[in-house]
Amino acid sequence: MNLSFNIFKQLITSPIKFRYFLFQKLPAAFFSGLRIHYFDAEKCVVRIKYSWFTMNPFKSVYFAVEAMAAEMCSGMLAFGQVYQRTPKVSMLVVKMEVAFVKKATGVILFTCEDGQMIQNAINDAIASGEGKTIVCKSIGTNSANEVVAEFNFTWSFKAK
Repeated sequence: MNLSFNIFKQLITSPIKFRYFLFQKLPAAFFSGLRIHYFDAEKCVVRIKYSWFTMNPFKSVYFAVEAMAAEMCSGMLAFGQVYQRTPKVSMLVVKMEVAFVKKATGVILFTCEDGQMIQNAINDAIASGEGKTIVCKSIGTNSANEVVAEFNFTWSFKAK
């Protein structure tokens, strides 16, 4: 595990610091109201609410807002593992696949539980000096715990 992960976790789990981070680095996510619901080295849960700002003409959460929340789940796990790491590691989404299962209304929680796989991929990329790709799954559920969307993000990691 990245030795600076706990510093990153403190940054992300502080509501004020997290909002500042979003405002600086991901303004679209800031204005859409994305929030970290749960975060550790193994799992990240991101919350998004249906609102005037996140709606589409069909009275559900706009697909791009769902994609932001879904990507943030796996992205925060990855970012925590590359944060202040030596050697530096680049990370990039190279592919996204999605299945929209149900209309997203109300509060939606996107969950990614691929933290260990991300850690292993980054460690492999550093050890080998080669780029490493993995597929992370983010699943969105509504308040009734029904799946509304399933996203698969292919992440690429490479030591600089």
